[in-house]
Amino acid sequence: VQLQASGGGLVQAGGSLRLSCAASGSIVSGKVMGWYRQAPGKQRDFVAHIIPRDGSTNYADSVKGRFTISRDIAKNTVYLQMNSLKPEDTAVYYCAARTSTYTRVNYWGQGTLVTVSS
Repeated sequence: VQLQASGGGLVQAGGSLRLSCAASGSIVSGKVMGWYRQAPGKQRDFVAHIIPRDGSTNYADSVKGRFTISRDIAKNTVYLQMNSLKPEDTAVYYCAARTSTYTRVNYWGQGTLVTVSS
C-alpha cells in the first residue's frame, strides 16, 4: 500500500489549500482514512478522518469549521480542504490509513509541508 500526499505549500493567513492523498489499491473504500500533522519540535497530531462505511467524519477541535475531509472512492483519493488557515496550522501533513478508529495507523504517506505566513 502506498499513500502519496500532495498539495502543500506556502499560503498567507486566511488563505486556503487543498491536500490530496492518492492511495494504491482500493483502501479508500475499506479503511479509515485520515490526516495528521506534525509541527516543528512537536508530536504528530490527529487532524481529521473519514469512516469507510458511511463517510462520516471527525475533526480535531483546532480545525473544526475550517477543514473538511472528503474522499473520491473511484479515484482512490482522499482530500483535506483547509480554509481560514492560521500560522499555527504550519506543519507537515501526513495522510494515513488504519483498519478502524480503535487501531493504530497501518500505513503512512510521506507528508507534505504546509506553511502559513502571518
